[in-house]
Amino acid sequence: MARRHENDDSEDGKKDKRERESRHWHEDGNSRRGAIEGETVKRSDRDAKEDNDTKDGRERRRDHRHEHERRERDSKAGHRDRDRYSSRDSQYEYERATHKRSERSRTNDDRHERRRYDDSDVKPRKDREVNKGRDTPTDNEEGGRDGKKGDGSKSEQPTLREGNMNTDASNLGRSGGVYIPPFKLARMMKDVQDKSSVEYQRLTWDALRKSINGLVNKVNATNIKNIIPELFAENLIRGRGLFCRSCMKSQMASPGFTDVFAALVAVVNTKFPEVGELLLRRIVLQLKRAYKRNDKPQLLAAVKFIAHLVNQQVAHEIIALELLTVLLENPTDDSVEVAVGFVTECGSILQDLSPKGLHGIFERFRGILHEGEIDKRVQFLIEGLFAIRKAKFQGYPAVRPELDLVEQEDQLTHEISLQEEIDPEITLDIFKPDSQFVENEKRYEDLKKNILGDESEEEEDSEEGSEDGSAEESEEEEDEEMKIKDETETNLVNLRRTIYLTIMSSVDFEEAGHKLLKIKLEPGQEMELCIMLLECCSQERTYLRYYGLLGQRFCMINKVHQENFEKCFVQQYSMIHRLETNKLRNVAKFFAHLLGTDALPWHVLAYIRLTEEDTTSSSRIFIKILFQELSEHLGIRQLNERLNDPLMQDSFESIFPKDNPKNTRFSINFFTSIGLGGITENLREYLKNMPRLIMQQQQAPSETDEDLGSSSSSELDESDSEPSSESDSGSSESDRDRKGSKRRRRN
Repeated sequence: MARRHENDDSEDGKKDKRERESRHWHEDGNSRRGAIEGETVKRSDRDAKEDNDTKDGRERRRDHRHEHERRERDSKAGHRDRDRYSSRDSQYEYERATHKRSERSRTNDDRHERRRYDDSDVKPRKDREVNKGRDTPTDNEEGGRDGKKGDGSKSEQPTLREGNMNTDASNLGRSGGVYIPPFKLARMMKDVQDKSSVEYQRLTWDALRKSINGLVNKVNATNIKNIIPELFAENLIRGRGLFCRSCMKSQMASPGFTDVFAALVAVVNTKFPEVGELLLRRIVLQLKRAYKRNDKPQLLAAVKFIAHLVNQQVAHEIIALELLTVLLENPTDDSVEVAVGFVTECGSILQDLSPKGLHGIFERFRGILHEGEIDKRVQFLIEGLFAIRKAKFQGYPAVRPELDLVEQEDQLTHEISLQEEIDPEITLDIFKPDSQFVENEKRYEDLKKNILGDESEEEEDSEEGSEDGSAEESEEEEDEEMKIKDETETNLVNLRRTIYLTIMSSVDFEEAGHKLLKIKLEPGQEMELCIMLLECCSQERTYLRYYGLLGQRFCMINKVHQENFEKCFVQQYSMIHRLETNKLRNVAKFFAHLLGTDALPWHVLAYIRLTEEDTTSSSRIFIKILFQELSEHLGIRQLNERLNDPLMQDSFESIFPKDNPKNTRFSINFFTSIGLGGITENLREYLKNMPRLIMQQQQAPSETDEDLGSSSSSELDESDSEPSSESDSGSSESDRDRKGSKRRRRN
């Protein structure tokens, strides 16, 4: 029992011990679990931070790597681009640097200029800074008013600068560079009291310059007669330099009006020769300068002006020959071209005034052409010039009729050499005060009245004369119009050209016929259409059915064309010996087509007489081709029927003659030789029966003779005449029978 109790105690102790251990274990486990959980949380936070750091580092490294790769790619591309665009970029950079340097130097220059212009204000500005608070400006002004030299110089400078902006326009040239309207300029001229003052003279000078420029700029061939009185109304003696300069500038700007300017100068030269001489001297000087400087446009303008002045006989022809000699002395492409243009412009008048000199110039041109050292283009120009000379400069008249304003005896010609020194008198273009301005203006007013007054009287007289003689002139003009006849046949040539081009450019005969019918033909010109159609057909290498169809169409449309083609047939057959074999064949086939299609009546064959005496080799070839084509087109049977038509036998008698056995045999042999013997069957039968017919024809007149003889003899001696007549008639009949039998035997 005691053991049992001991065991129980030991077991209880063991339980308690186990319970304590288990409790201790739980406590340790909880504490250990809490520590572990805390460590895991800390570890997870640390791991999260590390993960974030690693992610950030990885992303940064990736970004760095991408950036590095991108830079490498860019650098490689940059190397390629630099190699590709190195030259262009270097040039661009060079230009940019040059531009920057120029801009920098320009700004520095502007800065220096501003400093230089502002130096006048430096001293007053310094005085104001030093004497700030004092009334020094008033002292300086008062000192300036008192006449102190130093202060006065300081105060005058700003006044001069202001005066440059607000000075009177009349004190400067060209209205001070300021535009003044005409009405305001006229008002200013009226407001001026002293007409001899420099201001008034300058205003009139500007008005004169503008007026002359305006008149010269608007002149042309139609209004030149209206411009000339307005030009003479201006003071050309005072403004002769302005007039010459305006003419030269206008001619340089528009060389096509050179002849108009030359005509204007020619009219002015009749009243004021010094103006024409001054202009000529200036043009010659301009020509010499342009020749030395190799300025081709200016040289061409000056040469053309001189040429037209020579045409107007303002300049002597010696100038032209001297100029051509200089240009052709050492020929170049440009000098020869200028010389060709010059001769083209004034060659017509040189041929009249100095034919030997012009011949020498053309001999020089021929020598240059034979040398062959100039360009081909210039050689063609010289050849064209020779062609113009051969045509007697037709199309290049010296003076146009509307510009022939000066009579030859009224013109004054000036002689100027290219070798002499020339004074252009440039000072005449610049304004200069005139101490005798009013007197000179009055003199020109009197001169203007004399010039314009004479012209007005002449115009009135001419108007009265024109009114009186208008009726007579109208009658004379009507008579002249009735007598005028175009011998050159220009319209006819143009019509033939149009018809030819229309025929050759058409695709088929229908298009050609449609176009040709649209051509407006005057009465009597229808024949030209047929002639041109036949001419085009004959010019072809081989016959084209296109022409036959076109001719057939015209014959069917209008009977006038049919009659014209009939006339063409007669004309061609009469001139057939002049045609070549090829043309003859084409013409024969063309008319065979018209006959075969009934476009042309068959009675035209009556113009053909088929005998040995009336035909030639050419006409026989024509007839042969004509009938062979008809047989091919119609057939031998239908052709034979046409030729045997009783209504048309009168038209075919000349082709199948029956008047003489010789002609009949010739016709039969001809058609047999060309393979158309079938159409001569009736002619052969006629030839066989010809002796009988001849005998019958001879018997008929013999019987009539016997009747006449018997009647006459019966009156004289009826008994004696009867036996004699019978014997005579019997003997004559027997003789004729013998002759007929002999002929039959021979046949």
